[in-house]
Amino acid sequence: MTDDISLVALAGLGPARAAEVRALIHDVPDYPHPPVVFRDITPLLADGPALADVIEAFAAVVASHDGVDVVAGMEARGFLLGAPLATRLGVGFLPLRKAGKLPPPVERVDYELEYGSASIELRSGTLRPGARVLLVDDVLATGGTARAAAALVERCGGVVAGLAFLLELAGLGGRDRLAGRTVDTLLRAGS
Repeated sequence: MTDDISLVALAGLGPARAAEVRALIHDVPDYPHPPVVFRDITPLLADGPALADVIEAFAAVVASHDGVDVVAGMEARGFLLGAPLATRLGVGFLPLRKAGKLPPPVERVDYELEYGSASIELRSGTLRPGARVLLVDDVLATGGTARAAAALVERCGGVVAGLAFLLELAGLGGRDRLAGRTVDTLLRAGS
């Protein structure tokens, strides 16, 4: 895989540190099934300085937006990046959950994935109308989950201020499915 680690979001780390952070994301071929390559961020999460660098890089990206009132993380790895980012920014955090994980009442959006269908939910009444929301996840692949998350935030009265991802799999067209939205990624891989 060819990585583009010269993205603005990681430029402040310098090329060597950005490469070290990328090396902590392990590729697992054929998981959950062929030909999917799972991007395992567990080693990055286990490395305190690397995780801190990633959160700071996300915070630098958010500084270029017109303000964020809340960070919303997409289940499940978006929680692991979104919650510390929200803490760093001094704003609240909302978990966008898979169907059936929250008690009612909930708002729900159904969507298609590259390998099936899914639903994403947010507890009704937890998002203040007009709140500017930054959506966060680990990987932007086909964009299905991210597009559904944005639709869910808007259905609940929020404004999507932007979407931020640790890693974009550029060959899968996710950015195209989010056309018209502000999308930032820290690292980019071919697919």
